[in-house]
Amino acid sequence: MSIHDETEADTRAERIDPVLAAAGWGQNGSKVRREVICPGRIQSGGTRGKGLSCDYVLFHKGQKLATLEAKRAGKSHRDGVGQTKDYATRLGTRYAYASNGLKWYQIDMSTGAEGDIDLPFPTPEELWDRTFDDQNAWRERFGAVDFETDGGKWELRYYQHNAVNAALEALAKGDQRILLTLATGTGKTSIAFQIAWKLFQAKWNLSGEPVRRPRILFLADRNILADQAYNAFSAFPNDAVTRIDPANIRKNEGVPKNASLFFTIFQTFMTGDGEPVYKQYPADFFDFIVIDECHRGGAKDESEWRQILEYFQPAAQLGLTATPKRKHNADTYAYFGEPAYSYALRDGIDDGFLTPFKVRQMVSTIDEYVYDGSDELISGEIEVGETFTESEFNMRIVIEDRELSRVKEFMEQIDQREKTIVFCATQEHAGLVRDLINQVKTGDHPDYCHRVTAEDGAVGEQWLRDFQDNDKTIPTILTTSQKLSTGVDARNVRHIVLMRPVKSMIEFKQIIGRGTRTFEGKDFFTIWDFVKAHENFNDPEWDGEPLDPEPPRIHVVPTEPEDAPSPGDDADGDDGPPTEKIEIKLSDGKVRQIAYLASTTYWGPDGKPISANEFIELLFGELSGLVASEDQLRVVWSDPDNRQTFLDQLSDRGFDGSRLDIIRRLVDAPDSDLFDVIAYILFSNPPKTRSERAELVTASEDSLPDGELREFLLSILSAYEANGVAELANSKLGVFLKARYSTIGEGKERLGGLPAIKSSFAAMQKALYSE
Repeated sequence: MSIHDETEADTRAERIDPVLAAAGWGQNGSKVRREVICPGRIQSGGTRGKGLSCDYVLFHKGQKLATLEAKRAGKSHRDGVGQTKDYATRLGTRYAYASNGLKWYQIDMSTGAEGDIDLPFPTPEELWDRTFDDQNAWRERFGAVDFETDGGKWELRYYQHNAVNAALEALAKGDQRILLTLATGTGKTSIAFQIAWKLFQAKWNLSGEPVRRPRILFLADRNILADQAYNAFSAFPNDAVTRIDPANIRKNEGVPKNASLFFTIFQTFMTGDGEPVYKQYPADFFDFIVIDECHRGGAKDESEWRQILEYFQPAAQLGLTATPKRKHNADTYAYFGEPAYSYALRDGIDDGFLTPFKVRQMVSTIDEYVYDGSDELISGEIEVGETFTESEFNMRIVIEDRELSRVKEFMEQIDQREKTIVFCATQEHAGLVRDLINQVKTGDHPDYCHRVTAEDGAVGEQWLRDFQDNDKTIPTILTTSQKLSTGVDARNVRHIVLMRPVKSMIEFKQIIGRGTRTFEGKDFFTIWDFVKAHENFNDPEWDGEPLDPEPPRIHVVPTEPEDAPSPGDDADGDDGPPTEKIEIKLSDGKVRQIAYLASTTYWGPDGKPISANEFIELLFGELSGLVASEDQLRVVWSDPDNRQTFLDQLSDRGFDGSRLDIIRRLVDAPDSDLFDVIAYILFSNPPKTRSERAELVTASEDSLPDGELREFLLSILSAYEANGVAELANSKLGVFLKARYSTIGEGKERLGGLPAIKSSFAAMQKALYSE
């Protein structure tokens, strides 16, 4: 067989695999495996963008040492260089290789040295020694412990593997303060578990000798976060794990000490009879401390929590945070140092591990309020002409009519069965919004919407747990002020509603993170922005990428809202001491005049807000690089396979189906084929509607065959008119045959065989795009 007849699978099996085996790979603990790096960005309709898979990843002693991209023998061995470098960068390997089985190319990702190499291929020990200049006993002990994957039922994602190894490498070198920065929803608790698992199994401790199991403390700032972590560590022996909480302390008549993993919250540690709980442990009791959400204050000089970290100074301390270095959390980075590993929100969305989002910018006629004397003053003092802006609403002034209009606006537009979190200005405001939502809901369940704030205590915590349970539908909506902005693992959140300003980029990213967790059937989530928080996307510190917002929509509130209960008189709790607020009831005329406009800002593939014209110009540039002429576009589009390849290329450049639909609306061609939209943008051709194209086919005597096959193709053409070009994919033929004839076999028999069907199907499409 000629090398030009070989497939890539042939080359791998006959040429590359034997070379690796001869070098000892796959033996004596080393591993060789194909690795799916990421599944690809989540797109509309349950589809995904292009995923990434590396042909070979070479493991030794628990470390990924090299990537290898294979090409068939008939191609150049250098064709895989770009891919293998990308994979090595993502996986953190020192070496990257490309080969066609005949020649081999090596890249040292650390020094930049690269070039052809001669066989034999490096052995696992040789590559290990090249990767690590310094030999470290703990590194090898950690590598000897396999990750805990429940018997191989799941695998760590590549960035989780990187994060675990980065932390363990820092510990092996003797670092005492370690920071991991990973976006919300990427599994920081799972990473902490794997680190603890390796430390536990390797018997790592501060003595430097594997003479005992380590004592590991997991610190959180909320019970629900400590509970989540505690439950995530269920693979450890029962007697190795304990909670430090008031009930357990009373039960044991003292703090628990006979365990390896201890879970608590800062508040518990700071309290106690006589002396704080944490001081009831010797300062050198813990070997390793994990501080969850460490940006929330644990490392601040002025924070009391810092006392705990200083008291247990001998312990190695690992900070987990979702927030990259900012001026608002510079003290966290000053304490821990630069991250040992980082994985950003943008990375998670692009890789397909996090859900993308759309933004609805809800601009209204009452974003600012001027008191003119015509409205009823219910409480407080106010002067005619006094003006209030967004930051003062529900802090200084309460206008229930305004809040009701906002609630009605988003409740009328969302699917009210989908889980939603509403962020409010204060706990009192969260209570008001809760009541208003329950008044306007279409369902009849009394627990449809609940408030979860510091003031709601254990009851609120239970509602949160029920909300997080994906098998439960009640409560469906939670209102909050500050409490739910971090650390709440609720995977099926479909809507985030912002009814208070968010000035901190750290908090903004945390709030967005409430919706990014993936869930089956969840293609995106929506941010309902009543407070211009979308302006944070203009900040250079922002690294996410929203989907294109919905088209503009005007809605006028037609009638006076119904009365709603006034907020209670309870103190604001963590919102500060209660103060008398100005409370206003709008006049009937002003209530009827409240209106909302969803603005038309768009986001380009780089995640930056742009105008509609800029959005079209971006697409024009991408299309110009793919299509040279109108005739070429017509040929490509007429063939289903070529058309799909073309659309995949556009999707890889950031223009997936949802973005192309936005373009369709922008050029005022909602009923046109994408072919016409593209032809209009590139060549200024007036777009035809799908119905007009279908009529061209039916009017032509030569475009369709006679008899039953003609009727079958007309039914496909009708589906195309209704739903678009996706109905013309080759993969749809089987669907149409089964729908019309019950089985594909019967359809083929009735219509003259599959070749005849495919031929007529292709001819119809050529006719469809002939003009």
